[in-house]
Amino acid sequence: MTQAARPWLRRFLSKCIPGMSFPGRRLPDGRVDLRPFASEEGSSRIALAPLVPLYRFGIALRGIALRSGLERVRRLGAPVVSIGNLSTGGAGKTLLTIALARALSGRGLRVDVLSRGYGRRSALPRRVALGGTAEDFGDEPLVIAREAGVPVYVAAQRYQAGHLAERESDAAPDLHLLDDGFQHRQLRRDVDILLVTGSDLQDRLLPAGNLREPLESMRRASVVALTVPEAPIVEQTLRGRSLWQGPVWRLHRRMQVPAIDGPVVAFCGIARPEQFFAGLESTGLHVASRIAFADHQRYVQHDLDCVLDAARTTRAVALITTEKDRVRLVPLLSSIPASLPLETAGLRIEIEDEDAAVEWLLRLLPLVRPLPC
Repeated sequence: MTQAARPWLRRFLSKCIPGMSFPGRRLPDGRVDLRPFASEEGSSRIALAPLVPLYRFGIALRGIALRSGLERVRRLGAPVVSIGNLSTGGAGKTLLTIALARALSGRGLRVDVLSRGYGRRSALPRRVALGGTAEDFGDEPLVIAREAGVPVYVAAQRYQAGHLAERESDAAPDLHLLDDGFQHRQLRRDVDILLVTGSDLQDRLLPAGNLREPLESMRRASVVALTVPEAPIVEQTLRGRSLWQGPVWRLHRRMQVPAIDGPVVAFCGIARPEQFFAGLESTGLHVASRIAFADHQRYVQHDLDCVLDAARTTRAVALITTEKDRVRLVPLLSSIPASLPLETAGLRIEIEDEDAAVEWLLRLLPLVRPLPC
């Protein structure tokens, strides 16, 4: 194995083997330098470019299978609205799902969310219990259920999750929101909402990059969602390259950071940790140490010891992480000393001109029940 490929393998193993984590190189002042891993991983993945045509061929074959009926596409009783993206994680799908669930249920609609439940141990379709754990349901479904206040169902085959929702509900749902559904094409949807980021436009297909599909695939979408402040330039690029000529939603990210007087250790296991750290620092928080774990990291005591060691080194007065990470930390919370509180920074997405966006969406849906007045 080449030296350049080893960091990529470390990242891969950290996602696949519970207990293995590879936070960045520790600096003398307690900070964690993520740049060496980022640059080495990038160079090693470029070396995988010869495999991209094979991956693209696989995508094309699946498209043929779906269009010809060789791969079955199933339909639920209620309309389905999919929220997805083109790349592997980090676009804000979960946050947009929560925002839409709140907006639609606030208009009197019976809404539920269908999710894969990444990282859970059971393969059975289940409704998420608010008091459950990430091992039971996955971290993102738990956060959605708690933040959106609507029923959430998990299953690898989202049709099974939706079937469970329609079978067990006293009142049939008016619509399903399909979390991370753009590539889950075996479930028919009525609307496809696709989040696109500026980094997508510069990325490569897997395995050399992070794109799960070519950029041209966005033409399957009903609407493209872009995040401010990059939205204007991304929209201009999409239209200039004839990648997208349809409607565009603009999204605003909001971070709710608790007031903390003194240095903190910030850590997370999400797809784009640099966004989280930058958001904390933009509020004036004194981030003395940053630690990035693998996306969806299943925390073990060794990981928490790494965080606590950084806190001792930097004389931090608190720890801070994301809501999704806190969900995955529940079994270890008793190991955190009372003198070092674990704070959570909340992330939210707001849809610009939300009323107009929701009205547009509802016009596309074949709702069985009349809209509540």
